[in-house]
Amino acid sequence: MRELVRQHFRFFVAATLAALALRLFFVFRFPAVVSDSLVYGDIAKNWLRHGVFGLSGINEVSPTYIRLPGYPAFLALVFTIFGMEHYRAALIVQILVDIGTCFLIADIARRYVCSRAARIAFLLAGLCPFLATYAAAALTETWEVFFTVLALDLALAGLASMRQARLWLGCGLAIGAAMLLRPDGGLLLAAVAVYLVVLLVWRTRQSTGMSSWIIIKAGLIVALAAFVPLLPWTVRNFRTFHEFQPLAPRYANEADDPVPRGFNRWVKTWIANYASVEEIYWAVPGGAMDVDNLPNRAFDSDDQLDQTEQLLNDYNKGLHVTADLDARFAALAAQRIQHSRWRYYVWLPTLRVADMWLRPRTEMMPCSTRWWEFDEQPKWLAAGIVMGILNLAYIGAGLLGLVRGRFACPLGLLLTFVVLRSVFLATLENPEPRYTMECYPVLIVLAAALFRKAIGPAAVDSGS
Repeated sequence: MRELVRQHFRFFVAATLAALALRLFFVFRFPAVVSDSLVYGDIAKNWLRHGVFGLSGINEVSPTYIRLPGYPAFLALVFTIFGMEHYRAALIVQILVDIGTCFLIADIARRYVCSRAARIAFLLAGLCPFLATYAAAALTETWEVFFTVLALDLALAGLASMRQARLWLGCGLAIGAAMLLRPDGGLLLAAVAVYLVVLLVWRTRQSTGMSSWIIIKAGLIVALAAFVPLLPWTVRNFRTFHEFQPLAPRYANEADDPVPRGFNRWVKTWIANYASVEEIYWAVPGGAMDVDNLPNRAFDSDDQLDQTEQLLNDYNKGLHVTADLDARFAALAAQRIQHSRWRYYVWLPTLRVADMWLRPRTEMMPCSTRWWEFDEQPKWLAAGIVMGILNLAYIGAGLLGLVRGRFACPLGLLLTFVVLRSVFLATLENPEPRYTMECYPVLIVLAAALFRKAIGPAAVDSGS
C-alpha cells in the first residue's frame, strides 16, 4: 500500500483532503453527542476521577458492566489530554481514524482486485457520507468499523501467507479490540473461524500440499489473540459482580435490572423499520407509547387492537413495564406468533434486515425517520432523498461488482462476514441502520471491482 501511495501521491493527497473536508463538515454542522455518548462519557469521567468504571448516582458512583470498556477508554484518553467532556476533540480524532479506515479499505481492494480498484475504493470510502456521519458521532461505530476492516485486511494477508503467524496474531488482536467496543465484534471471529474450517475441509478433500496443521494453527492464534484482551474485563466483572460476563449484557442492563422480555417479544411480532425503534422501542421505559404509531401489521384483528390499546394505556399510566404487564405482552406475543409463525420467524426478520440496509442513512441528521411520508422541511426532505439515493447507489454498485467484477482471489471471507452479520441482525428487535456499517467496506471493495481494466492473468498476479 505504501508503494501505491508513493506512485499516486497527488491522487491520495487530493482524495484525503476531500475526505477530511467532508468529515469536518459533519463534525461542525451535525455533531452527534447523543444519550449513549453521555453514558460513555460519564463512565470515562468516573474512571478518571474515582478509579471506578461506573455510572454516577445521586450519592455515589456505582460500578457497571452495561458498556464495554473500549470506547470509555478512548474518551478517558481524550478527556485527559484535551479536558473533561471535550467531545469535539474525540470527533476530530475519529476523523483521523476513519481516514485510516479508508486506507485499509483500499488495501483490501488492492489485494482482491488491483491497484486501480484500490484508488477507486479509497475515493468511494473517503467520500462516503455514511462513514463520515458516524465519524461525527460520539459513538463506537468509527472505531468498530476501523478494527473490523483491520482484522479483515490482516486475515486476507494471512490467507496469502498462511505461515506468517504475526498476521494472524494481529488479526486476532484487532478482533479482540472490536469486541471490547461492542459485543457483536465477535461476529468477526465467527466469520474467520467459519472460513478457516471450510478452507480446512476443502484442502483436506483436495489433498493439496498445505498442511492441515497450518490452518488449525492460524485459527488457534486468532482465537487466543481475540480473547486475551477480554481477560481483564472478564476478571473485573467476576470480582465485582460475581458473574461470568466476558462482554456486556444483551440488553445493556444491570445485574438487578429486570428485562421486559415479554414486551420485547411482542415488539418482534410487528416491528420492521427504524422509525418504530425511536417511537416505541426506545420509549420504554420512561416514555409514552402511542397506539397510532403502530403499523397495521401490529394487529391481526379488532380484538387484538383493543388488547394492544389497553396494554399501552396501562403502561402509560406508570411509564414502566411491570411483571404483570410484561406477562400480558408475552401472552399477546404468543397469540400473534401462533397466528403466523412464518411472519415472526422469516418475513419480519427479512424486512428488518432490508430496512437496515436500504433506508436513507439519515439517523445522525435532523431528518424525519418516517422518510416515506415526505412531510418535512424541504431542505431535510432533499437531504433524505439524496442520502437514500446514495445508499442505493453504493449497494447497487456493490452487488453489480459482485456479479460482474473480476477478482484476483476468492471472496469467501468477506462474503462470509456479510452473510453472518446480516443473519445475526435478523434476530434483533431493533433494526438500526448503524448495525450494517461494518459491512459497508465490503460493499465499497465490491463496487471498486467494476472499475478494473480488462487485463491479462499476468497483470492479475502482479496486482497492477
